[in-house]
Amino acid sequence: MPDERGIPIHEASRLVGVPAPTLRAWERRYGVPATPRSEGGHRRYSQESLHELRLMRDEVARGRRASVAARSVRALLDQSGAARGFVDDLLEASDRLDPGRVRAVLDSSVEVLSLDVTVDQVLMPAMRQVGLRWETGRCDVAQEQMTTEAARGWLSRMASFAPDPSSEQPVLLACGPRDLHTLGVEALAVLLAYRGRPCRVLGARTPVATLVTAATATSAAAVVVVSHLSVGRRPAVEAVVAVDAAGLPVFYAGNAFMFPPSRRGLPGTYLGDNLGAAATLIDTTLTP
Repeated sequence: MPDERGIPIHEASRLVGVPAPTLRAWERRYGVPATPRSEGGHRRYSQESLHELRLMRDEVARGRRASVAARSVRALLDQSGAARGFVDDLLEASDRLDPGRVRAVLDSSVEVLSLDVTVDQVLMPAMRQVGLRWETGRCDVAQEQMTTEAARGWLSRMASFAPDPSSEQPVLLACGPRDLHTLGVEALAVLLAYRGRPCRVLGARTPVATLVTAATATSAAAVVVVSHLSVGRRPAVEAVVAVDAAGLPVFYAGNAFMFPPSRRGLPGTYLGDNLGAAATLIDTTLTP
């Protein structure tokens, strides 16, 4: 086990399964992790540094370029104070397969931090770490599914406490035609509900024709398309373009649109990666 002074690079390399030259390159080029030096100038790795390295390793294992992986890891770990403590508590509850504790941690976070901050700085970062653990074999599918369902149940309960909607026209939210993960879409719907916006979540892999038909049939106030997979970007773009052609306000978000070139020439409004800010932007745009 690493001691309080940290461990040397060869031991860190062994623990995370990444060659020492690669660890040096990650620190030198991307600042992941920022490691202190011993009196002799040697790198020393703390428990926090090892966790950061494992996240970096897992992101690269998913096929991300090192520069993109480093940016993702920094964003994932950019919590401090109470938010970071709640993330750690939620992950511990996940490890213990305790759905009641997952929901209790989220309730406590809302009391201390607010709903928006809990979604953006506790729920989504924690769930992303759980997802990375599952994808790289560091937790089993039962743990990932339990935590996801506990989070989804918590979001559903929070939605039931939202104020009455101020409009009859819903905001439709859908994943791209090739995207499966709906938790972020469900979280955004809850945040919109607390701003008085009625929402309908169409869910995973929403076909373009289905999305346009549903938007027209419900007289939707706006449509949100979310796509996280690079392989799913093209059909997601087709969905955005089709909604725009139908004359409806369209917003889009997700990793598939992270970089400016991926948004060039695309109609509609990019929402960024902060769900609270995205909900506010949608609400403000739709307010006369």
